[in-house]
Order: sequence, then structure tokens, then C-alpha cells
Amino acid sequence: MINKNGINARTITDKEFFYGHKACAGCGGSLVVRLALKVLGERTFTVVPAGCMSAVGFIYPQLCFTGNAIISTFAGTASMLSGIAAAAKALGLKDYHVLGIAGDGGTADIGLQALSGAIDRRDKIIYICYDNEAYMNTGIQKSGLTPFGAKTTTTPAGGNIRGTITQKKNLFEIVAAHGIDYAATASIGYTQDFLNKVQKASKVEGTSFIHVFAPCPTGWGTPSDSAIDIAREVVDTGLWYLAEYENDEFILNKNPKEFASVEKYLKQQGRFRHLQEEDIENIIASRDRKWKRMREKWSTNNK
Repeated sequence: MINKNGINARTITDKEFFYGHKACAGCGGSLVVRLALKVLGERTFTVVPAGCMSAVGFIYPQLCFTGNAIISTFAGTASMLSGIAAAAKALGLKDYHVLGIAGDGGTADIGLQALSGAIDRRDKIIYICYDNEAYMNTGIQKSGLTPFGAKTTTTPAGGNIRGTITQKKNLFEIVAAHGIDYAATASIGYTQDFLNKVQKASKVEGTSFIHVFAPCPTGWGTPSDSAIDIAREVVDTGLWYLAEYENDEFILNKNPKEFASVEKYLKQQGRFRHLQEEDIENIIASRDRKWKRMREKWSTNNK
């Protein structure tokens, strides 16, 4: 999905709205924040809950957000966004954005109720979930978006149970089921697609949600320079997909004719190195079932 008149590497601003943070080297989540704010600009009210980005971005006396930013309760990202949106409207403000950026645990688990309410009210907000597939800030515990087989501190790999035994929540479709104005999936490995979707969300007169895949080298056991490559590879393997939902329609933005190697993708990550052949076969089978359903029921805009 490429908007020829949109933001790209040549036209994106040189200004930085999130810098000097204390994130781990190669952090995918910090790149999500940086890019999203470059698209939305300085007239953005940003809400970040307890989690990685608040821990690395609000360290006294240094604030790494150059615009208005505030930490919310872990569960309250979307409800605080709603309050800010209401206040800005009451003050008659013009030309601004209200942005929430939360992790997978803060979105798919503890923050889901507040997000559901905001969507139901059609509040004019943008909610971005940066998904590093575990509660990384508090010690790499399993979240509702941790994939099958991943080793975390609460789902260790042993002889009988090899990592996480549950499947990743289908958050994108859960959000879409609310009849949201705009929802999308993205990956920092497909940066232009992510920029386009943030820009599109900025123009929506209602609630927008973007679920973006953002690797965590520290929690995943990968090199610090690997995040972009892994985030691209996960899409190419079919274990993550690029899609949009609007006007009651699901649209696949990328529909690969062939998938890249799932085993190669998994085995380069410490959290998956314990997986056996049967585990990888189960992961592939689950992927194929999902893609069969999407290809049958969703339209395609393959760019």
C-alpha cells in the first residue's frame, strides 16, 4: 500500500519528536514511536502507559518527547486519550492529534476494556500497539500476544511443555469487530507501509488503531541490529500479515505467492531455539489455516 503523495524517506521531516531515550539497542518499539511522531508532528498529545516506552522516555530530569506527553495507568491508555480528546474539543483546538502508544500487554490484556470503550464512542484518537510479544519491561513474561512456542519467564521451555502453549490473540479482528472507523496491521520491517497507515489514521474522523510488529532483541535473544530484518522476515513467512479494515471490509495489503522459511525465522531467535520439528509443523499448519480463511474472505490490495 503506497501513497505516492504521502510521506517517504525523501519527504519525512528531519525534526525529532522522540530522541535521547534509554531504550535497549535495536528496540523496535522506540522506532515505532519515533516514526509515528514524525508523521503526526509537533501538535500531538501523546499518552504512554506503564511499560517500555514510559520507562525509557520519562527519566527525570530528561523527557525524551519534545511535544506534550504523559504517562497513563497501565490499563488506562485509551480512557486518558478519550479525556484529552474531549478537553481539546471543548477548548476549540484545531489541527492536532491525540495519540496513544502502548505495548502488547497494555493493549491486548490489561488495556483492552478501555480501548473497547473508546472505539464504541468513536472518539477521535489514534491508538498504536507496538507488539514485542511479551511483557518486556517487567521481565519478559507472557502476554496475550505471545505466540505459540515462545519461551518467556512465565512460559519456560521444558521437556514436556516447550514454551507458550496458547495462540496469539487475534487482536486486529477483535478491534475490527467493534466496527471501528479504521484499523490496520503493520511492521517496522515494512516501514513505508507503516508510515502510510499512520498518515491515513491521522485523517480519520473517528477512532483509528494500528497494530505494529516491533521486535525486542533483548527479550527475543537476537542481535541488536536485527530488528528490521526480522520484522520484514515475519511478514514474508506469513506469520504476520499486513492488512487494513475500513467500511466493514478487510483488505490484505500483501498476499505472498510463496512464504519464506518459518524454521529459519524461528531458529534465529533464542526464544524459539528449543522448538522441535513437530512444533514448527504445528506453527506452519496454523499459519496455513489462517491464510486460507483470509484469502477466501478478505479482499486483496497487493502492492
